[in-house]
Amino acid sequence: MADYIYMLESRLTPEQQRGVKLVQDVARAHSMNIYLVGGIVRDMFSGAAVKDLDFAVQGNPLKLHKDLEKAGAVVEGSDEHYKTLYVLLPGNLRGEITATRSEKYDKPGKPPEISPATINDDVRRRDFTMNAMALSLNPGSRGLMIDPFNGVADLESKIIRILHNYAFLEEPSRLIRATRFAARFDWQLEERTQIRYNAAKENNYIEHLNKKLVGHEVEQIAHENDPLKTMKALEREGWLEYLHPHWNSSKVDTTGLHDLLKVRQQLVETGYTLESGPAVMYFLTSKLNSTDEQQLKSMIARKSFVAAWNALEGEAKEFTKRMTGKEANTASDTWKLLSRSKPETILFTTATTSNAQVTRKVNDFLGKWRQTRQRFPLPEMTELRITPELPEYPKLAEDVFYMLIDNRLKTQEQIIAYLKPFSPPEPVAPPPPPRRGRVKKAEGKTAAKTTAANGETAAPGEAMAPKKRGRKPAVEAAPLAAAAQAVGGALGKVVNAAKSVIGTEKTAPAAIKKAVAEVKKAVAAVKPAPKKAPPKAKAKSAKKAPAAKSARGAKKSPAKKTAKKK
Repeated sequence: MADYIYMLESRLTPEQQRGVKLVQDVARAHSMNIYLVGGIVRDMFSGAAVKDLDFAVQGNPLKLHKDLEKAGAVVEGSDEHYKTLYVLLPGNLRGEITATRSEKYDKPGKPPEISPATINDDVRRRDFTMNAMALSLNPGSRGLMIDPFNGVADLESKIIRILHNYAFLEEPSRLIRATRFAARFDWQLEERTQIRYNAAKENNYIEHLNKKLVGHEVEQIAHENDPLKTMKALEREGWLEYLHPHWNSSKVDTTGLHDLLKVRQQLVETGYTLESGPAVMYFLTSKLNSTDEQQLKSMIARKSFVAAWNALEGEAKEFTKRMTGKEANTASDTWKLLSRSKPETILFTTATTSNAQVTRKVNDFLGKWRQTRQRFPLPEMTELRITPELPEYPKLAEDVFYMLIDNRLKTQEQIIAYLKPFSPPEPVAPPPPPRRGRVKKAEGKTAAKTTAANGETAAPGEAMAPKKRGRKPAVEAAPLAAAAQAVGGALGKVVNAAKSVIGTEKTAPAAIKKAVAEVKKAVAAVKPAPKKAPPKAKAKSAKKAPAAKSARGAKKSPAKKTAKKK
């Protein structure tokens, strides 16, 4: 389950994740269990780009209409029979919310009998194994995969497999879907599925096609990555004429469609999410007469899709007028206008306009100007300490960008001159730490011993600084303590003698005199005695030399005398 939760977070874009959360929160507010089903699960597992968000709820999704609109979604249409809502979520995301149901077909091609069911029954009534999967969005089972027909294995094998032998008979529109999926993914029909497909084709099951599903299949062609390829595949199998008898690949403006798909790719790479279906449909039906075109429009269930299709030419004409007027007089004005415009309008206008000025401006907007925007922050801004952390940075960066594309800042000197007033002051450097002299190990040990002798303690991990040469203390620590003790004792005697004055006046003066004398003596002892200068090294060597000689002589003289005697 954890792997599928990761897939939910990694395979969907941020906008798609927000769209899923929006529908999920609305459904949970109505106490409805909700699941991702069908195409979105298939595309997440196969690695294909996720286009539509398909949901299934255990309940009636028509009750969610008002709350979805309050949350920011646009309800584009509904189907009372199948209990389905067609929504456009924020970010131009197409979505479909349907009730979990079971279906029972009495006759081929007729709408089935619908009854509420569980999610397990809902996946069993679908068309192919790769679409018969569901992913739970409920709190207690989020990420739980429901795959009763092992559709994941068929995705890995890249085959299209029906769920049961009567799939094409019950719903002939599955013949169109099988062809469309094979053209989109370049996959093959599974062997048994291919046999059933051929049998359905020979027995003309397509004649029982449900008319309510024709509009859905027409719209799906416009959302294919290569709509012309899909259209030709349907035409080759003979299914296109059942969608509309006068519609075929010769009615397509292939040049305009190619230009449109090229611009669409540029917009997608730039980061736009757009609903290109109406513009694609414009070129797919550009050579149909107005009556046939109107018939196709009337079959499509999404009324907002049809409305966008009808508004394409008018919006493009108005947009071209604005792009060539005063509103887009400079490059920066053009950038602002294009940034505010609908990407669908930019797409269709660029693909259909013959105005070279409009084409050039759109190309600059998607190419050269956007590359300039991506250079920020400029090296000059970094040099002047103008960083995104500054409160005025967004406004300043925008102004500099506009001046760059307007060619008002051409050289580095001009950029620096413009940015310099906005440069923050240089940070004040902290004061340098106090320099401490290096203490030799021997001196450190000596200082530690002296400190211990004096009763002092050094801070942990810190050696006592050695005493400077030539500044020795006047009194050593131990004699000074003894002298102080003697003075204290003498003063104590003085005090006792003074107390005795009250008792005996005759003996008191003598005792006081004696005590004072002892105090003077103790104070005198505190004064340091003059130290004798140490004898010089030469003097020592001079005194020792004769002694050494005499010693040698004393030792050698008896030996010499005995030798002479011998």
